[in-house]
Amino acid sequence: MDKKTEDFYIRLKEELANNSIWPSEYLFKFIVPSDATKVETVENAFNTMGAVINTTQSKTGKYTSVSISVQMKNPQAVIDKYQELAVVEGIISL
Repeated sequence: MDKKTEDFYIRLKEELANNSIWPSEYLFKFIVPSDATKVETVENAFNTMGAVINTTQSKTGKYTSVSISVQMKNPQAVIDKYQELAVVEGIISL
């Protein structure tokens, strides 16, 4: 992980710790190339967590927006999910 990415996760963890009471509902948002395997990979990462998952395809069909509302136990669990999904080629985390 490069320094910029590492700094981002440190800031995010601090912000989450200071602005929420944990465990808490967290909304993940991702933009994924509209490849069924990639979208499924993102959805499966939350499959056993009781998440509410909504997907919306872009007008051109090239990308799919994936919004996931799920109960997370602490800021580190949120960071861990982002890092787990960072390996999906072309994913953008919002």
